[in-house]
Amino acid sequence: MRPGPRQREAKPIRTGGQTRRPTKTLERVISKAGLGSRTEARRWIATGRVRVDGKLIQTPDFWVDLARDNVTLDGKPVRGGPRLYLLLYKPKGYLTTYKDPQGRATVYDLVSDIGAWVFPVGRLDLETSGLLILTNDTQFAERLSNPDYKIPKTYQVKTAGLLTEEQLDRLRRGVTLGDGPTRPASVKRLRDSAKYTFVEMTITEGRNRQVRRMIEAIGSKVLKLVRTAIGPIRIGEQRIGSHRPLTADEIRNLSGDVGKR
Repeated sequence: MRPGPRQREAKPIRTGGQTRRPTKTLERVISKAGLGSRTEARRWIATGRVRVDGKLIQTPDFWVDLARDNVTLDGKPVRGGPRLYLLLYKPKGYLTTYKDPQGRATVYDLVSDIGAWVFPVGRLDLETSGLLILTNDTQFAERLSNPDYKIPKTYQVKTAGLLTEEQLDRLRRGVTLGDGPTRPASVKRLRDSAKYTFVEMTITEGRNRQVRRMIEAIGSKVLKLVRTAIGPIRIGEQRIGSHRPLTADEIRNLSGDVGKR
């Protein structure tokens, strides 16, 4: 396959009688180092802030090998910094995005004190509150988000009207959405009031607005949605709007779950 107009072909390099190829594109090297998103990396490269072996490179698809090439951003070597793993209790009314054109609050407003770049693992919509992991470990995030690993996410759901046991059984069997059938959900009725049903629901996928759409598929509507657990990590007594670092045990336990298919 011929490289595109912006891509530099990764030509073989001979060293010590062996042939190797550069391993990553420049933008990926920068993002993998935990310095910023790939979008930010492309912008830094385009504006002349990045050099490879002292040469100005303004092509994001330029191939490099950190084992041999000296990559700098603003004159400082690009190396992987310390890995950060944060647990945020996202309030309702905050977007899971970096910036909003309309100027609405985002989760980055809640972690501005950490002084480092992190990104959310998955999303919670504007009206949903609860646990959200933010990290600069791209490999960890990619695997945690991969539905093949079936990481359970647990929610407390308040629905409009009273749900029948038949409706709950439909969720337990899985329902069909516009993007295909869902996996079976674990559903526990917590309580009923005069007009509402409260359930605990655990899913192992991460589709867009999945819980809301599953509830709609059985003829009801979500009035309140809180994510209370990600894998073995539960909300506990964490205050809404606060964040804390994951403990070593929590990271290890999550990584253990991620390693199981």
